[in-house]
Amino acid sequence: MKPIKLFIFICLLASVSACELLQPDDIINPNVGEDTFLKSPDAMQSWVNGTNKSFAEAIGTFAELTELLSDNYFNNYTQSSKYFDIPVILYTDVDVTALQRYIGNLRESADYGLNKVAQADPLTTENHLFNLYYIKGYSYLLAGEYFLALPVEPGGEVKDWRTQLSLAVETFRKALEYTGSKEDQAFINTLIARAYHKSGDKVNAVNYAGKALEYSTDFVRNVEFDGEKGVNNAIQTHIYTTHFQPLPRLDFLDPKYFELKNREQRPICIAKAEELYLILAEASLADNDAGQAKQLLKELLALTASRPVETSINDQLEGRGSDDTRHYPNSSAYKVAASPGEPFRENLVLDRRPPHLISIPYISGTSVDAAMIDNTPSVDGLLEIVYLMRQEIFFAEGRRASDLGFRLPVCEIEAANTSSAAPYIEAQIPPFIPLGQELDAFEMDNDAKTVVIKHNMNKIIVENKTSEYVIPFF
Repeated sequence: MKPIKLFIFICLLASVSACELLQPDDIINPNVGEDTFLKSPDAMQSWVNGTNKSFAEAIGTFAELTELLSDNYFNNYTQSSKYFDIPVILYTDVDVTALQRYIGNLRESADYGLNKVAQADPLTTENHLFNLYYIKGYSYLLAGEYFLALPVEPGGEVKDWRTQLSLAVETFRKALEYTGSKEDQAFINTLIARAYHKSGDKVNAVNYAGKALEYSTDFVRNVEFDGEKGVNNAIQTHIYTTHFQPLPRLDFLDPKYFELKNREQRPICIAKAEELYLILAEASLADNDAGQAKQLLKELLALTASRPVETSINDQLEGRGSDDTRHYPNSSAYKVAASPGEPFRENLVLDRRPPHLISIPYISGTSVDAAMIDNTPSVDGLLEIVYLMRQEIFFAEGRRASDLGFRLPVCEIEAANTSSAAPYIEAQIPPFIPLGQELDAFEMDNDAKTVVIKHNMNKIIVENKTSEYVIPFF
């Protein structure tokens, strides 16, 4: 009988190891063996439950750490990463190791369910297989979006990010064989379109985005958490307290994850129809079709406006940094400019002080309106709107840092034991990224009630659209 190592926590069946190089010592639980588990009732359902738990924890941690890496949030506290906010990304950083470990855990846990548990449990259903295939595909997607290269098997040679995205597509296509609803079809086709978008394959991205819209024009797929059972949304802990502070032009979207009752843990969106319009609009602009892009962006506005808004959020304990290192605007009287010399905009900052309750769009929200779209004639101007809407719509979902061109290195443990990792131990930080915490910098005039963001990163992204780092279709 081949034993299962203690770190699997067989009762929860959360995951197997990220890779052999990242395993703890081979401590054996003498009371539980692999055969015992595989012959247990509902083995597959138990394994899927544990894999889903691991998936939720991975998504929450990716959101927490990569949002800090971006211009969306500044860490105004002592917990979580202080280096990613600078940004400094070292292959020796424990957070880099943790994120790599999550990806390996998900891939290997899904593989074990597909290759071992499915063969042993006659009660395995197509829905179980669908669940495991999309989690495995998502592990490759995270690797392809956020790392330079990673192994694709325990102890194996590292494969670059383009290979990871190809494996994501291949695995998602397998998941399509087990879809049980039109929403499942829309979900997986969206993930395939997302992978093709990141790889710069405009034809396939547009094709799969169109397929997804044929199945649903408004679907949403979330990862769920359970505060009662201790499965917590890692980023919620920071943004519903005073720890993380949003860039002032994004204040109206924070906190996306809130608590209306004790121990409530809000879900994180991993796919939604909004992405399809953004991909198609970018493709239209790459084809120099501003008219088509405007039409798509207006359809996107209508979809975003239809999304729910929570109107009863008490955020009155949020001092916007009044007791911390950096102070933030705390009144709706403030106007915000995206960078020096740009016009000031109203309604981007909310008043959270007593007795105010605030309203937050918790699936998608945007500050863009139809007039902004209509009054922007140029391709570059519309492209800046596309990336502003990407920033706002995917806010707090762990997507922005990838749009900025960041890529993480292979972690130290892997690099020390895998010769093919040597070219990938230096993080990718594009040369146009401002350093020294300037991604989050702004000037605030308390008398004039104005805020000027130091760097409009959406404009900077567009200025560098032909570089290797950003805007894949250009």
